[in-house]
Amino acid sequence: MSEAAIRIVQFVDEEGIRRVGLVRDETTLDVLSGAQTVYALVQQALQRGMTLRTLLEQQPVAGSVNYTTLAEEQRLLPPLDHPDPAHMLISGTGLTHLGSADARDRMHQTQAGMLTDSMKMFQLGLEGGRPAPGKVGVQPEWFYKGDGSWVVPPYGTLISPAFALDGGEEPEIVGLYVIGPDGMPYRVGFALGNEFADHMMERQNYLYLAHSKLRPCAFGPELRLGDLPRDVRGVSRILRKGQVLWEKPFLSGEDNMSHTLANLEYHHFKYPQFRRPGDVHVHFLGTATLSFADGIRLQSGDEIEIMASAFGHPLRNRVVFGADQHFSVTAL
Repeated sequence: MSEAAIRIVQFVDEEGIRRVGLVRDETTLDVLSGAQTVYALVQQALQRGMTLRTLLEQQPVAGSVNYTTLAEEQRLLPPLDHPDPAHMLISGTGLTHLGSADARDRMHQTQAGMLTDSMKMFQLGLEGGRPAPGKVGVQPEWFYKGDGSWVVPPYGTLISPAFALDGGEEPEIVGLYVIGPDGMPYRVGFALGNEFADHMMERQNYLYLAHSKLRPCAFGPELRLGDLPRDVRGVSRILRKGQVLWEKPFLSGEDNMSHTLANLEYHHFKYPQFRRPGDVHVHFLGTATLSFADGIRLQSGDEIEIMASAFGHPLRNRVVFGADQHFSVTAL
């Protein structure tokens, strides 16, 4: 293998067995022999004291499979998961990208001339989110999104709950991490992400932000090893009945961010509870682009497509608005 970017996926083969595939080109995956999960490969690399790239270079290949067919048959899986979904934490940071405050500011606008809390947070990031190496910068906005059971696979369906006021996409890059046996976080790589959220609920009052983020999400299909490109350029698209309803470019990477990646990572993993050996962390790094800001309201059956050339195949998910689920709390 060359030092070019390595991209890997997880999928289910025709016998229903999990496999790990190495992306050869747009239509072909090389199937790694003896490897059923990326998580297991990460654990092997940690035990042997080597990088995941080095371990992959040593893995034999057991044939190939058609990448397009896997997508069409919805056999692709998230590119990193945990055997126990409760040990996979989904979280994120907001107001981290240049221009990201505009849509949020419009949602939270109060009196003319007054800075909203969102704009104040964004200004803090501009002023102190890019510290010198080894220094600690200002902490970003942070939110909890769920555990591994909330993750929808690429090409799967995002179900917005019946109590939701809205459901909308947020095209982002996600950082994928595993906590090593030494209690230290190890970055496995990056993937495209759809940080699905309820923007109508958030617009009612910014204190509803925590509620608005408790929604399913998706990332993948590819995990890109190595550093995040400094300038990521992609496109976010909404399709309705097969036709493009809305389309807009998005930017990511540190050249387009108000925080450095190191600063975002520090302020997430500074909490000891987030450094529990063996856990997986999926951390959404923020966005500046969403269709909600342009007046788009998604409907059941709409499709969200997020793509960026640095991450290979696009991330595509269908949206459905769920039915009411009645329950009650019973005293014991």
